[in-house]
Amino acid sequence: MYKFLVVIEKADENYSSYSPDLPGCVATGSTHEEVEQNMYDAIVLYMKGLIEDDAPVPASQASSEYLMIGEHVTA
Repeated sequence: MYKFLVVIEKADENYSSYSPDLPGCVATGSTHEEVEQNMYDAIVLYMKGLIEDDAPVPASQASSEYLMIGEHVTA
């Protein structure tokens, strides 16, 4: 089992996603749910390609955090 961070961003009329650990592995979709499924499918294809090429599957190293920014911000 593998686990990869996936970043999903809202664009003007759709959603886009990528994984920092899998360069070039991206997906889009009309809804959050659609882009999530499309990204899952893209990662599966990406990994199958690595396996077919006898290339190693990269270890997941990306992480994410939300930072609270508040009272120290001035205009």
